[in-house]
Amino acid sequence: MIGILITFVFLSIISVALYAILSQDITQSVMLFMAVGLGCVVLFFIFQAPDVALTEAVIGTGLSTAVLLLGIRHTSTNEQEGES
Repeated sequence: MIGILITFVFLSIISVALYAILSQDITQSVMLFMAVGLGCVVLFFIFQAPDVALTEAVIGTGLSTAVLLLGIRHTSTNEQEGES
């Protein structure tokens, strides 16, 4: 049963990562990147590594996503000011 769950989560991570790479919208790609991180958190938890799962959840998923979204917001604001 665990093997099926691990396989499903792993294949989900791979498919979401490919979709993030092929996505044209940068914000959507960042959100999909966050979903990949959450899938990794699930795998780390299944493999009984809660410390690594917590670190990935906080830094890999939360902090990285926030920094990337702030960067996108900042560059979008600069591009809009340059066009005016």
